[in-house]
Amino acid sequence: MALTSHGSERRQDKSRNDEWRVREEAAQATVATQEARTSSSVAAWSTWDPLEEECQEVCKEPWTQGSWGLASHQQGIAFNSLLAIDICMSKRLGVCAGRAASWASARSMVKLIGITGHGIPWIGGTILCLVKSSTLAGQEVLMNLLLALLLDIMTVAGVQKLIKRRGPFESSPSLLDHLTMDVYAFPAGHASRAAMVSKFFLSHLVLAVPLRVLLVLWAFCVGLSRVMIGRHHITDVVSGFIIGYFQFRLVELVWMSSNTCQMLISAW
Repeated sequence: MALTSHGSERRQDKSRNDEWRVREEAAQATVATQEARTSSSVAAWSTWDPLEEECQEVCKEPWTQGSWGLASHQQGIAFNSLLAIDICMSKRLGVCAGRAASWASARSMVKLIGITGHGIPWIGGTILCLVKSSTLAGQEVLMNLLLALLLDIMTVAGVQKLIKRRGPFESSPSLLDHLTMDVYAFPAGHASRAAMVSKFFLSHLVLAVPLRVLLVLWAFCVGLSRVMIGRHHITDVVSGFIIGYFQFRLVELVWMSSNTCQMLISAW
């Protein structure tokens, strides 16, 4: 009887140990599963991109509109991809966007470069030169330049009001920007103005080759400065350059003659 009872106790102890071992393994498996789910959720949150999610939603939609619907979906995906690249590169180039940026110490200098392409100094300087000018040829050029500057402000303000695109960083427009209604990102008014003015000077002023090169570099630096301070995307600046060129071509088509300029100056 003693041997029998001792053997049954051993079997009970072994069954208890097996049961606790199974429970421990189950608990460890549960903890590992929760950790894996947590890490995957954190990784998914850190790499979440609304544009990427939008592209995925577009891809999931059923293509029930035939070949035209398929083409439109593909174009939408391509557009969203290009837009995501534009935002990413613009944020990387925004090295002076804030006080904590990598080039924060150069922010004042970069902003100063951008001010050289602002509309208020250019309009004020053109009017001052027009008042001081005593030659008919000079007045003709200055009057058409003033027309081009006013056309640039109205065009940029109208397109910005229509598109209402925000910049890559949260930044409030300055007082000068509000005066010229340059409060949104697309297109970049400084870039369009720099491109238009540089092309105007290259066409109507006799400049040495070094000055012509410096003029083109100035226009490029004005556009780049707007991206560096986080005010515009790269596509905003490129679009501004294109709009500035077409504004110059339009002014060339409606160029005011010397007689017309003298009549306007006399009326003024």
